[in-house]
Amino acid sequence: MNRRIATLLIANRGEIACRVIRTARQLGIRTVAVYSDADAKAAHVAMADVAVRLGPAPARESYLKGDAIIQAAKDTGADAIHPGYGFLSENADFADACAKAGIIFVGPPASAIRAMGSKSAAKSLMEKATVPLVPGYHGEDQDAALLQKEADRIGYPVLIKASAGGGGKGMKVVQSAADFPEQLASAQREAQASFGDAKVLVEKYLTRPRHIEVQVFADTQGECVYLFERDCSIQRRHQKVVEEAPAPGMTLERRAAMGKAACDAARAVGYVGAGTVEFIAEGDGFYFMEMNTRLQVEHPVTEAITGQDLVEWQIRVAEGASLPLTQEQLTLTGHAIEVRLYAEDPQKEFLPQTGRLAHLRLPEGLPGVRVDSGVRTGDSVSIHYDPMIAKVIAEGATRDEAIRRLSAALGATEVVGLNTNRTFLKAIIDHPAFADADLDTGFIERYRADLLPAPQAADDLMLGLAALALLEQARAEASDHFAGTSDPHSPWAQTTGWRLNRDAFNDLHLMDGEHPLTVRAHFVGGDMSLDLPRGRTPVFGTLQADGRLAAQIGDRSVTAHAFREGASLTVQADGRQHRFTVIDPRDNSGVETGGGGKLTAPMPGKVVAVKVEAGQSVKKGQPLMVVEAMKMEHTIAAPRDGVVQTIRFSAGDLVDDGAELLTLEALEG
Repeated sequence: MNRRIATLLIANRGEIACRVIRTARQLGIRTVAVYSDADAKAAHVAMADVAVRLGPAPARESYLKGDAIIQAAKDTGADAIHPGYGFLSENADFADACAKAGIIFVGPPASAIRAMGSKSAAKSLMEKATVPLVPGYHGEDQDAALLQKEADRIGYPVLIKASAGGGGKGMKVVQSAADFPEQLASAQREAQASFGDAKVLVEKYLTRPRHIEVQVFADTQGECVYLFERDCSIQRRHQKVVEEAPAPGMTLERRAAMGKAACDAARAVGYVGAGTVEFIAEGDGFYFMEMNTRLQVEHPVTEAITGQDLVEWQIRVAEGASLPLTQEQLTLTGHAIEVRLYAEDPQKEFLPQTGRLAHLRLPEGLPGVRVDSGVRTGDSVSIHYDPMIAKVIAEGATRDEAIRRLSAALGATEVVGLNTNRTFLKAIIDHPAFADADLDTGFIERYRADLLPAPQAADDLMLGLAALALLEQARAEASDHFAGTSDPHSPWAQTTGWRLNRDAFNDLHLMDGEHPLTVRAHFVGGDMSLDLPRGRTPVFGTLQADGRLAAQIGDRSVTAHAFREGASLTVQADGRQHRFTVIDPRDNSGVETGGGGKLTAPMPGKVVAVKVEAGQSVKKGQPLMVVEAMKMEHTIAAPRDGVVQTIRFSAGDLVDDGAELLTLEALEG
């Protein structure tokens, strides 16, 4: 029986909440947002017709409180709840609770969620449905000795995976039997922390596999279609970095076979709504991995090649309508590629970053480019949630056109205040192997030296732009300061380094990483030049209030952006970004006083394991402590040979960013 949705509550945050609100608005549906204290001023809250506070910032006290969300739906008259992805989107108990409350859950039935929620149980179902499987152990017995025995039987390398979840959490590659016990323990801890279930499965680890997933949709009338496939092979720590549709090199025969297998998997569990069936493929074979019983983060690339709004399909199906199109009516046009822009530091093993987005300019409005984001300039990236800033999607008539557009979009993306993976993403998209579609899950590690080069010193262009931006900023400030004086043309009102009977110059002091630099600016008449590493260079430029810098550096004209916040100066030009620290010679407050052998927390988190004792001798690289942050484990290793002097935290303790974890005394000699 059909039931029209008049009011939709979105039980999520960030870009997916904004995305659902936009589609609901187009359908004439009233929207309700829910939010935590950390998101009180977030974009999705501002967009919705009504917003309801759930509780404090931690997800377990807000977005994971199913009873509070259902109460918010009742209080606001919402007919339905859209869970987005993450949080409660694959929580069968929540789906049941919605049904009990008479509220439509925009997702699959609870029975399907439960069937696919356990990787091991799902694989047993798929085996019965004759869906191809990777060799492995998916049993209930979780005895460590048995798991080791099964791994030995399968043959190394093997992959340990959390049975109850995904996203790379609780997933470990084990190369040898000797490594198995420690990796198993780590996987189980991550699985317990992320999903509340330490159960794992063990599978053969394919050496050069591709990760290909199929978008499926089913309705309440028993119809099921596949909306083609996405290639998600480029991954880091088993988390997707680049997604594209269709999969390069996919033949019509292989597409049909995978599509049929995906629909068979959906029918086997009585699926309804949007879902993704994930396969691992190598050579001529493809094997079922898991089914995500929700809309995926990468759904925009499927929308691009099919011309369909998948959120609209979700809402229509949830209302009881038939699928909008049959399999024969679905068509595939062009190519689309998506990357996820994260607040993380690639130079520090991609540690998530937290803090304020001092400046954010996303490449919206470029031809063939779509941006999905839930943050704006001035918003904060919190420790409590995923640090994704935006999804950037480019489409084109061909894969090459989509690549060019995405590269240009990333070059035009500006983020100041937090480190991001923008440069890393652009390096992938610009890499010759990516252009050749030489894809598999080992892509990033294979080309790591190309994708993550050591930080480079600023060249003359970047250094010249930084100096010019500082001089123009000083000129504007002086002009404002002296605007009301009796003689604004006095030499004392200028910033040209004017000196009586001496050459006019200014010295600008900067730090480029850990390297101090001094750039001397010379003024002769109305002209200016800079002493740069390659020699004295004439420069000219104008700085707009929005940070746009129209500059001439030697013989090169360039349009750049410069953003100053406190002592930090960020310059972006020619698709590159460089950050400097502005040094005031009169200010010694920023001088470091050393840190000796202190090892500090790379970000806020919880200590899950202490592997050494005070007084113990350790070798360089030896694990000392394991800290969990954002549900991922980070190992603190010894930077040198030494003796552990003091341990300041125990397993289970919470630590702040920069907290001193332990001290290590270097060995003499």
